[in-house]
Amino acid sequence: MDLFDYMRSNTMKSEAPLASRLRPRSLDEIVGQQHILGKDKLLYRAIRADKLRSVIFYGPPGTGKTTIARVIAHTTSAEFMQINATAAGKKDMEEVVRQAKDSLGMYGKRTILFIDEIHRFNKSQQDYLLPFVEDGTLILIGATTENPYFEVNGALISRSIIFELKALAPDDIKVILKRALSDVERGMGAFNAVADEEALDFLSDIAGGDARNALNALELGVLTTEPGADGKIHITLDVASECIQKKTVRYDKDGDNHYDTISAFIKSMRGSDPDAAVFYLAKMLYAGEDIKFIARHMMICASEDVGNADPQALQVAVAAAQAVERVGMPEAQIILSQAVCYIACAPKSNAANNAIEKAMATAAKTTTTVPSHLQDAHYGGSAKLGRGTGYLYAHDFPEHYVKQQYLPDELLGERFYEPTDIGAERAMKERLERLRGRD
Repeated sequence: MDLFDYMRSNTMKSEAPLASRLRPRSLDEIVGQQHILGKDKLLYRAIRADKLRSVIFYGPPGTGKTTIARVIAHTTSAEFMQINATAAGKKDMEEVVRQAKDSLGMYGKRTILFIDEIHRFNKSQQDYLLPFVEDGTLILIGATTENPYFEVNGALISRSIIFELKALAPDDIKVILKRALSDVERGMGAFNAVADEEALDFLSDIAGGDARNALNALELGVLTTEPGADGKIHITLDVASECIQKKTVRYDKDGDNHYDTISAFIKSMRGSDPDAAVFYLAKMLYAGEDIKFIARHMMICASEDVGNADPQALQVAVAAAQAVERVGMPEAQIILSQAVCYIACAPKSNAANNAIEKAMATAAKTTTTVPSHLQDAHYGGSAKLGRGTGYLYAHDFPEHYVKQQYLPDELLGERFYEPTDIGAERAMKERLERLRGRD
């Protein structure tokens, strides 16, 4: 490297974004992802021992997929090559394979190929890689924000280990932000900047698990804020909010307002007000609430407050909960909104909820015995004990119904489920009344 190359390299490093400069250089510098990078975990051990086989890293943006690949590049004795699926074509892959074959044949060195955004490759491009992964010419590291089981060739999946990276927790992002402020060599340590705890908390929360978002905002704040009278650059909550272009929402995920908001959200759906319900949904999403937390409460509301007045509501809520985990934000907000509006507009009945609450209270204070004709008769000698004797098989009778005692003797005549006249539950009520009227 001549003097010009040296100066150009250092200039590029100094002008690179903070998030790029602060990328971990070793496994021990990586924050978060302990479920796969803990010192007792397979991936950590494989990287340390330089025994890595083909893997696919799957997770949201800013969670460390490329970072882990670069750490592997610094620690492996194998050749390391990188391409991006959004720009690479067939010729690029052919050149990688040619070099990998030369390296293996001439020097006995294997080649690790890191493909960022591997889901962008079409089927034929992925098929091209398969024989070289199969015969060991290439060790594949793929990175994708999309579910690989939907977007990556099944044959490549079967030859790789899938590691799912999780969105970073706010505490993890806060550690990274503090590191950025103190690191003189690669961070903002030379700027004599300090950040208020509430500003760090806000950036950590609002980043949505993406460390890059938080670092970009912090860097912008440091570079555009004038020093105070004490000579220090102060990153306040207002500065942080302006730099990430989001207002601070009064929503503390660990405080009273968190519970107040989710309470208002549920009560708005129960009260059949879709406008209020979707507003509280938006407030929670804007503040960075966990979409799984929201989806859980929607499923509960669909059963507790809608119930059998519209059984489809629970199916909608469950489908939404599954969909948002596959899709992720920001598109997940559309799915959540659809389900919230459906639940809010659905007819309401809490009869099923009342039934289980009454039954649970009764079960807790009453000792009962299962009627003998309902007891298990699938074993030798059951008839001698009178087990199952006299049981009437409902499907043998008109409308698949026959009068028979099901409740224990101690609870004869008790009613737990009292269906309403609302929605689909009216038909259930009418049928029950008609059948009981035949008794």
